[in-house]
Amino acid sequence: MCTCSPADRPADPTRRHFLAAATLAAVGGLLASACQTGFGPSGGFSGTFTFKVTDYPALATVGGIALIDGASIPLAAVRSGTSSFIVLSRVCPHQGFTIGVAGSGFQCPGHGAQFDNQGTNVGGFPAGSMQSFSNTYDAGTGVVTVTG
Repeated sequence: MCTCSPADRPADPTRRHFLAAATLAAVGGLLASACQTGFGPSGGFSGTFTFKVTDYPALATVGGIALIDGASIPLAAVRSGTSSFIVLSRVCPHQGFTIGVAGSGFQCPGHGAQFDNQGTNVGGFPAGSMQSFSNTYDAGTGVVTVTG
């Protein structure tokens, strides 16, 4: 219980002030949660990165998709032929959410953008296509070299 005199107590906020403060707090919370994606929409890297195809059993067959570990950004590889691969950034081009595998393609958990196995936006949120990277495959060593 407050033992101070009525003149020493702060004035009660008006309904208008209370509603304004509550609205600002709610909008601030929404903006903060929308921005917590981790990567940003660019999704690129520079330099080279290599991985062994045999480390990813899904890449043993044409059409197989694997989530690649160890790169500076989340990557996915799709076996597009007996000796060819498509390597894609899993960073959504819209707001940077990490895209996951969905069936024979990909889907962004943030806004529902859907991509085919070549990274082309095919439905859901129109986010643009996933970023692809040049790569070479050495069949003798089974190593894919990705260039960013």
